[in-house]
Amino acid sequence: MTIQKVMVIGAGQMGSGIAQVCAQAGFEVKLNDREEQYYERGLQTITKNLSRNVEKGRMTEEEKQAVLNNITKSLTIEDASDVDIVIEAAVENMEIKQSIFKQLDEITPKHTILATNTSSLPITEIAAVTNRPEQVIGMHFMNPVPVMKLVEIIRGLATSDEVYTAIEEMTKKLSKVPVEVNDFPGFVSNRILMPMINEAIYTLYEGVASKEAIDDVMKLGMNHPMGPLQLADFIGLDTCLYIMEILHEGFGDSKYRPCPLLRKYVKAGWLGKKSGRGFYIYE
Repeated sequence: MTIQKVMVIGAGQMGSGIAQVCAQAGFEVKLNDREEQYYERGLQTITKNLSRNVEKGRMTEEEKQAVLNNITKSLTIEDASDVDIVIEAAVENMEIKQSIFKQLDEITPKHTILATNTSSLPITEIAAVTNRPEQVIGMHFMNPVPVMKLVEIIRGLATSDEVYTAIEEMTKKLSKVPVEVNDFPGFVSNRILMPMINEAIYTLYEGVASKEAIDDVMKLGMNHPMGPLQLADFIGLDTCLYIMEILHEGFGDSKYRPCPLLRKYVKAGWLGKKSGRGFYIYE
């Protein structure tokens, strides 16, 4: 199973990062979004990242241009009609993802692998709306994609060994480290990370310590590069809440109950860095 042509759906933070690493690895990449402005913003981010690499001597101007030449614009999902793999990086919502996968199942060639960058939603449920569940798989990249080495590869109930092997090989070509994970809520990364963040929020909520003290304990005592509350702001508090709700619903265990303070912040529109305010205030 040879993968040469890639379509990435969603030109946001994750999608543009995935498109960049695919283009850097020599794949032909169609970067798709619904609107021109989102595509342009994504391409701008990629160009900025590559220019930084040129400034630091990690690549030449010619190499940067070659990477950009590997990326083409797509504003319609119909452009998936000749690709070998689609990596979907749209909003973290089951209905939206199922709608996209239903369309892709009809548009793409029979051999095309359909991958999702979901951070918590069941691959099996996404695959169920297609006629090729054995070719549906999870590729959970970490943020920021160009920097972080890990890709969680999640098998759905029906994912074939051949498809898994093809994705594992592709991940290595992207200079990433593939880790095989089975299809359970939150996979490995978010099943462990999100309850830790949620517990840090409970610690603040119960007045055990200030936000700075909580983050300092984890940074200085546990050698985490970023404190859990700062990390929650970076991820987005709405995303943290959504994943905790998926864990709570998926396992039916009270230990995954989202902290009331997290709910309150999200209702207030304090979503973290992207909204200018979360646990910390941003310029």
